[in-house]
Amino acid sequence: MAKNHGAALVPWIVREQGLDKVVLGLSGGVDSSVAAELLKSEYEVYALYLDTGAVGGAEAARKAAESGGIPLEVRNVREELEERVCAPFAEAYLRGETPNPCVLCNPAAKLRALCELADSLGARYIATGHYARKDAAHIRMGRPANDQSYMLCRIAPEQAARLLLPLGAYEKTEVRALAKELFLPSAKAPDSMEICFIPSNDYGAWLEKRGAVCPSGPIVYDGRVIGTHRGICHYTVGQGSGLGVALGHKVFVSGIDAARNRVELTEGKELWKTRITVRGCAWLEKPAAENFLAGVRVRHTRKPPVPCRVTLTENAGAVLHCAEPVRAPAPGQSAALYDGDLLLGGGFIVSSQ
Repeated sequence: MAKNHGAALVPWIVREQGLDKVVLGLSGGVDSSVAAELLKSEYEVYALYLDTGAVGGAEAARKAAESGGIPLEVRNVREELEERVCAPFAEAYLRGETPNPCVLCNPAAKLRALCELADSLGARYIATGHYARKDAAHIRMGRPANDQSYMLCRIAPEQAARLLLPLGAYEKTEVRALAKELFLPSAKAPDSMEICFIPSNDYGAWLEKRGAVCPSGPIVYDGRVIGTHRGICHYTVGQGSGLGVALGHKVFVSGIDAARNRVELTEGKELWKTRITVRGCAWLEKPAAENFLAGVRVRHTRKPPVPCRVTLTENAGAVLHCAEPVRAPAPGQSAALYDGDLLLGGGFIVSSQ
């Protein structure tokens, strides 16, 4: 029996009746492939590959779907990705900010597409291969070695309510071992790249290829110009290598002044901040008060959240007063907030001091 939805290429097969349906985001990598196998014991699994133009990506997803006997739809999402992720990412970088594209993509593109296909199939759930845990309608941290809950800090509550996270109890080493035991095609596949639409991981080159102008300008240290930068898009706050200066001691990027096209350096101690201002807060767990205690992460890291007091401000903003200094909270980065291991939500960093 065969059935097509859009660009579906894998035959649909007869499955056990009565199981809840779930639509899984399948990249063909080891994480989503093992997630599919874990889901199959309890759900009727369908897969969606989001085609961003990555070389070989669709073929890897097809192999994984065929290996698991899972129906697959391949959907071209390049236009949606450009509008909702790539363009905002590029604009932020040209403002001297440091956005995280995965935090942008998950609610605006990836989970949106999964929910759309789930609705068309009458599926109750969606699923991804993120290393985070799901507890009823709540999202919690995964195992410390691989926790990816930070990447989900801005998804919508209605997306979270449908989301299954089958890898939440596992570490990456265990998932690779499972893939090997199951003889999955992805068992020896390399880890996925950090940013799917920038395979070289060279943000500056990607921006320039898009036609963005990143002119050179002054590098400033201790109030004086000590060199020339290659364009602010090649630098991030906290960066300590590839600066092109020789001072005889270690220095780091402490600020990016887009208005004056300057990269500012420091010896390091100025990078540590205790007060962080954020905007555009999105909540998975609605705050019960305008002032509350939480933990904060300002980047994807294995380190536990830093305790802080959150004071909500107007227009979905907040000020975070951290109990201990946080290194290099850069404008544009996401600040993910937690109550213990419970993910509360997150906002975009505006400034710090």
